[in-house]
Amino acid sequence: MRLDFWYEFASTYSYPAAMRIEGLAQARGISLRWRPFLLGPIFVEQGWRNSPFNIFPQKGAYMWRDMARITAALGLEFRKPDPFPQNSLLAARTVLAIPEALRPAFSRAVYVAAFGQGLPIAERDILAQLLEKLGLHASTILEKALSEPVKARLKAENEEAKRLGIFGAPTFLTEDGEMFWGNDRLEAAINWERGAI
Repeated sequence: MRLDFWYEFASTYSYPAAMRIEGLAQARGISLRWRPFLLGPIFVEQGWRNSPFNIFPQKGAYMWRDMARITAALGLEFRKPDPFPQNSLLAARTVLAIPEALRPAFSRAVYVAAFGQGLPIAERDILAQLLEKLGLHASTILEKALSEPVKARLKAENEEAKRLGIFGAPTFLTEDGEMFWGNDRLEAAINWERGAI
């Protein structure tokens, strides 16, 4: 059994999902594939040049209050990043440049930096610190993140997300192609993959 976890580092609701998905999946015997992508190009195709949480102020105000409640319930740090949304391009490329086994740990570290501490994840120095904490040679990884093969891989991931009809993050795709969108649908995705619903 396998679940694909499609996430965007600038996505608020991807933060709590990333922090809890591994434990939930492991407890149910489900393997995960961490699939970083960029929402920006998808939003542009929907006619949005900004996050819908910025375009619709009432929706944004609700989301920030909701995130405060969710993170408090999970015991997670939470700080609204400024600016929002953050530029997540380098972070997305970087996660594709590290060994796949370290992708979950690095992704969680980026989320804690972005939404737990309000740090600017677009900055190379911030990502370098996170890489070094994982025992990785930051300058080598960041150089690889800017290489043409990694850039092409991220573009391919985005094209695959579009092909699959993904329109937001987090999105969970089961092996049989069932799609679940949103942090609050994580348990439903796991139950579907287990054949419980």
